[in-house]
Amino acid sequence: MAVYSMTGYANASASPVQSPSAPASAALHEGREEGVKHASLAASVAIEMRSVNGRFLDLALRLPDELRGLEPALRELITARFKRGKIELRLTGSSGNEPSVPDPGLELLSRLARVEGMVRERLPQARSLSVHEVLQWCRSTPEGATSETQVLDAAKRCIDGLAEARGREGARLAAVLGERVSHLRTLAAAAEPLVPGAVARQQQRFLDRWKEALEKAGGAGAITREAIEERALNEAAAYAIRIDVAEELARLRSHLDEITRLLDKGGEVGKRLEFLIQELLREANTLGSKSPSIEMTAIAVDMKVAIEQLREQVQNLE
Repeated sequence: MAVYSMTGYANASASPVQSPSAPASAALHEGREEGVKHASLAASVAIEMRSVNGRFLDLALRLPDELRGLEPALRELITARFKRGKIELRLTGSSGNEPSVPDPGLELLSRLARVEGMVRERLPQARSLSVHEVLQWCRSTPEGATSETQVLDAAKRCIDGLAEARGREGARLAAVLGERVSHLRTLAAAAEPLVPGAVARQQQRFLDRWKEALEKAGGAGAITREAIEERALNEAAAYAIRIDVAEELARLRSHLDEITRLLDKGGEVGKRLEFLIQELLREANTLGSKSPSIEMTAIAVDMKVAIEQLREQVQNLE
């Protein structure tokens, strides 16, 4: 399974085609349903989807009023495909070269006239319908099933395109994360041999200090060389325990192995990786606090930089 980013863009369009065999005068004799379907199919629909990173799935749908009824279906399509990210869907209509004036048909006009007559019979003060109001009634009627199907099909194509774009971006992010993980493994391998050398240097430093102190006190003959070396070894052992980073390095490698496994597995790995990044940073901080040398401190700083780079990239993964 691939790793998906939360960043992407896609677009699609639906352009219904009218049958050329249908006579132009037929629309004048159709009812309300046929007249509205003819008006809705005359316009093309464009869909754009943009996606950026977010902690949860945040949807923003920008739909024209005549297509507002499709919002539940569009939300269902999007939530079935994506789990995280701030996604914006913008749907716009274009009438092309023809004027966007609906043709209600004679039957619809007759029905509106009958309704108006009944209303004015009960409410004589009511004013007559204007041409604008009649056309608004035509536009506010539900769209035909064919038009809705075409819009939803275009939305599905757009969602598929957005998923592909997020997949391509996710593959690039996975490659960058793999490079950072390899760099952290190299740093961990460089840090491991520094501890024994630091312990050996500190042991020699203890021996030199004990000898210097005894010589200044004039008691070099009272304490044997073996006793001095034993005391120095004890101090060096205690020092080695304080600066031992083997456990931290082992946990760091374990976290890196888990990150690699998740990247290979794919799917929704963003939140799991964010938790592992926090654990990596904790181990790097401990490594820096136990640092016995400038070299170890430099490695700990490089680790923190690499981990922060990991964090920045992981925040874009689904």
